[in-house]
Amino acid sequence: MTVTAVRKDPQRLTLTVEAEFDASVERIWQLWADPRKLERWWGPPTYPATFTKHDLAPGSRIEYHMTGPAGDQPHGYWDVREVEPPRRIVLRDCCDNSDGTPRPINTIRVGIEEVAQRRTRMSIEVEFPSTEAMEQALAMGTDEGLSQAASQIDAILAEEAIRR
Repeated sequence: MTVTAVRKDPQRLTLTVEAEFDASVERIWQLWADPRKLERWWGPPTYPATFTKHDLAPGSRIEYHMTGPAGDQPHGYWDVREVEPPRRIVLRDCCDNSDGTPRPINTIRVGIEEVAQRRTRMSIEVEFPSTEAMEQALAMGTDEGLSQAASQIDAILAEEAIRR
């Protein structure tokens, strides 16, 4: 399993998932930069994502929906705040519940760093606007869903290695 840490910090209102991969920083960056790769892992296996708009540039927007086992399709978008290829992304995360009601707006910070030769750590930190928002997200299983999502990356990297 690629996930090395899941940290919940109620004082800072953050949830952080860290994962390490036998891949270069650039290959991990492409998992965010290429919408077809992103939709193969973003979201837990039971809620795959489809990206309908993807422009990873400051001031732009990325739009997606997830499809649940019952066919529900909650929508979301990220307003791109900061991008430092291939190391850092800051997103304003806006999404809806499956019934269409909006969830609180979060900040997502992605960090990608080399930790050893051809070994890369990716951290995804979600900062919540309030204790209530964090509690709601954790009650919905956001920590488990984000861990499951990151755990799908190894299979994508393995397929790419075979094609090389």
